[in-house]
Amino acid sequence: MLDDFLVRANLAGIGVAFAAAPLGCFVVWRRMAYFGDATAHAAILGVALSLAFSLSIFIGTVIVALLMAFTVSLLSDRGYAMDTLLGVLAHSTLAFGLVAVSFLSGIRIDLMAYLFGDILAVSRSDLGVIWIGAGLVVALVAWRWTALLTSTLNEDLAHAGGIDPKREKIVLTCALAITVAVSIKVVGVLLIAAMLIIPAAAARVFSKTPERMVLVAGAIGTLSVLVGLRVAYIIDTPAGPSIVCVAALAFLLSSVTKGLSTKE
Repeated sequence: MLDDFLVRANLAGIGVAFAAAPLGCFVVWRRMAYFGDATAHAAILGVALSLAFSLSIFIGTVIVALLMAFTVSLLSDRGYAMDTLLGVLAHSTLAFGLVAVSFLSGIRIDLMAYLFGDILAVSRSDLGVIWIGAGLVVALVAWRWTALLTSTLNEDLAHAGGIDPKREKIVLTCALAITVAVSIKVVGVLLIAAMLIIPAAAARVFSKTPERMVLVAGAIGTLSVLVGLRVAYIIDTPAGPSIVCVAALAFLLSSVTKGLSTKE
């Protein structure tokens, strides 16, 4: 079954959707959309360093994404405005990554595949990495679910319950780094944030509880992958952007539904 490239592509996309669903909800609740985007942009620097030192792409992107996140946390405590800081670091790391790639001699690299994804070229080993990474993210979020949710809702309440919000933010940061690393092959660094944010934002309208929002976001993400790949196959469009387009249409549908329910 895994010999069929479309089967591998669908399984890879579903794995990313499962990882992105719970994490995307926390990104939306905490208003960390730009933080997720900045972490994704930093991943291209991780790709360049991985190729330069003959490391696994997964390991390189995780390390750089974590360094990016901890740098943001360190500098934000020193009085820098968060949006300015994220803007500087996001575009700087992307630029340094692109420049670093240009210095790699003797290594053939398809830069477009890392920027926009190449889900149709996912191998069996890639599929294993994606599902292992997705499993780690889901397990990590499930393990810290109550603490993460409490610190997201109210930091004072978290402190009263013996929960350290900074520690939970580190947990979320680690999960985000892993998700970026496993998603880079599927949708690329420029579209990872879209797969995190759009399904979660679309799920908000149809959800009355946090747990339901995660499940609906996972369903929307999975549907976006299946429909987007089918559309890409039929009309010969880029697979990664097609998946994001379907997710965007789902968000538009949810917005229309919300508007109609408000009028009633």
